[in-house]
Amino acid sequence: MRITKVKYKDALIQALLFIYLIFTVYPVFLMVITALKTNAEIIKHPLSMPIKLNFSGFIKIFTTQNFALYFRNSFFVTVLSILITVFVSILLSYALARYKMKYVNPLSIYFLAGMMIPIRLGVLYINELLNTLNLIDSLIGLILVYTAMTIPFSMFIFMGFIKMVPVELDESAYIDGCSERKILFRIIAPLIKPAVATVTIYNFVPIWNDVYFPLIFIHSPEKKTLLLAVTIFFGQFQTDWSLVFSALTVATIPVLTIYLVGSKYFIRGLTSGALKG
Repeated sequence: MRITKVKYKDALIQALLFIYLIFTVYPVFLMVITALKTNAEIIKHPLSMPIKLNFSGFIKIFTTQNFALYFRNSFFVTVLSILITVFVSILLSYALARYKMKYVNPLSIYFLAGMMIPIRLGVLYINELLNTLNLIDSLIGLILVYTAMTIPFSMFIFMGFIKMVPVELDESAYIDGCSERKILFRIIAPLIKPAVATVTIYNFVPIWNDVYFPLIFIHSPEKKTLLLAVTIFFGQFQTDWSLVFSALTVATIPVLTIYLVGSKYFIRGLTSGALKG
């Protein structure tokens, strides 16, 4: 009787997961098939399959819309932001996880408060700061904003993983003559690869998809990021929907790729890295 109940429970869970999968995959599927329609077909039959495959939207975004430049801008901002975030967060997390001083706990709370306080609340002060540093309309300014935005969560994950690494490992390395820098980057860092994957994937999506900060701080057309450039395709009286959905489809490829590549480490990081903190 118990076995039957367990099977019914497993079947129910699988059914719910399948329904969730449909709700998750269907919007992506609808976006792709819409990109393969003509504008007139999208307006007349928005939910139907394309009568004939139309690749004009994909061709146009790369030949007439300078899409490759926008793609390169987004890639540069996203990758550099994540690299800086990972590097700085590992340094901070190691110091806060290993050193036992009276200022450690207040500093931890100070940094982790960034997870509770949305950075957008301080957009006026950020604008003033970037203007003082002459970084308005600059990709470097965007990178600094995204780095500050993503450090709190990254520290939370890294601290959990570093605390799970035995302190005795550090002490053994000290005895063998390792410096603190070598201990961190040659011993600790390889052991927290799941945390690095988690931080990378978790932060890649909001940075890549962000329109809010580029819309405020970027003014020059040649410095627009990918998703900000998509807003150009929306006209006042008419919108080329085929062009819009083609651009969104291409913009989705890096996100799906990085998740598929690092999903194993991502799941491991979420399930084990935050258990101890």
